[in-house]
Amino acid sequence: MSAVMVIVFLLCLALSFPVAHGLLIGSTLGLMTSDHLPLFAVVQQLYAPTQSFPLIAIPFFVMAGELMMSGKLGERLIEFATDLVGRFRGGHAMVSVLGSTLFGGVSGSAVADATALGAVLVPWQKKMGYPPAFCGATIAAASTIDILIPPSIPLILFALVSNASIGALFFAGIVPGLMLAVGFLAVCNISARFRGFPYDTEPVAWGTMARRGLFALPALLLPVFILLALRFGVATPTEISTIAVVYSMLVSAFFYRDLTWARVKKSLIFAGVASGVVMLLIMTSTIAGWILTLEQVPDLFIEWSKETFDSKVGILMMMNAIMLFAGMFMDLPAAILLLGPLFVPLAVSFQIDLVQLGVMMVVNLAIGLYSPPVGTTMFIGAMLSKASIGETVKELIPFYVVALLVLALMTYVPGLTLQL
Repeated sequence: MSAVMVIVFLLCLALSFPVAHGLLIGSTLGLMTSDHLPLFAVVQQLYAPTQSFPLIAIPFFVMAGELMMSGKLGERLIEFATDLVGRFRGGHAMVSVLGSTLFGGVSGSAVADATALGAVLVPWQKKMGYPPAFCGATIAAASTIDILIPPSIPLILFALVSNASIGALFFAGIVPGLMLAVGFLAVCNISARFRGFPYDTEPVAWGTMARRGLFALPALLLPVFILLALRFGVATPTEISTIAVVYSMLVSAFFYRDLTWARVKKSLIFAGVASGVVMLLIMTSTIAGWILTLEQVPDLFIEWSKETFDSKVGILMMMNAIMLFAGMFMDLPAAILLLGPLFVPLAVSFQIDLVQLGVMMVVNLAIGLYSPPVGTTMFIGAMLSKASIGETVKELIPFYVVALLVLALMTYVPGLTLQL
């Protein structure tokens, strides 16, 4: 049954079916080969995961980010980031990294970041004299910082499949997100020094920078509010997500004064569509996980792992290799929902903290977003910069090195993710 499901699913992927559709077709055909399970079980398993209360946080966090970033704030964040780093060597490229880090605390979506920021920054960076492929590579890699800085939709999905604390995962994502930001800033600076990229020589307008910083402050306080509310138990993650929407609407209406009914409608539609895509993946991956559990595949995987690897170091290395490979071919949400049910029991059996595993998984799969052959942000960066995929991948090499170093630290120094 599970063998039929996997074969059909892989065949659907090879035929460019959406992952959720491939899972549904594979699971249904797999169940049809069983002589003791009714096909009605597919409907039951589709419905069951939709009753999870924490899932309500996803559309509200998406809507809060869309409300914030679809108005004047997006432009002001870019201007503020330019004021902070534009005068350094490689500063124009650094704006992509710093902008993504600031944007991540509001949006939580790598694809939205790459599209929204890249559409503005890449043409500007090319005009300033930066190589097109380097511009595309920078936004492709930097945009993935978003999914580690709270609020993070992938971390919520991992909490769903692992029962780990959403609050603990949000706090654990801060350090790797900031480490990636610092590492990517260093790549921009070093590349600029060796390749002679231009930079601003005009003195800093401290007054203008302060005004732009104050203008961006209410939005930048949103992730701080989320983390403090989680830390002190003021509200659950789901309740915080709804408060974030109200906060975003109030700030847009009374501080930025750019809230319109058209923006509210657009944000509602965007949140609905984004949540629908994720929900369909959750529903179909639950069927696949149920079939695998019925045939004791996770137990067999644990036994094989214990026989093959005799230490936690080896298990962690194996997990990273599988997640990196999966991230190169699958969307991040789908990979989390499929790999989570396999890796969570294995992590428990080897006494690996589930919060650490969650951060490892997101960092691994984030690298896949800008890795060939199907890296989403890699294609967005190449498209916006009008560079070839080959040229973009070549410029991405130092970003891969930084990301893999951060991944190694997150894997073998768990204190970096578990101390906050």
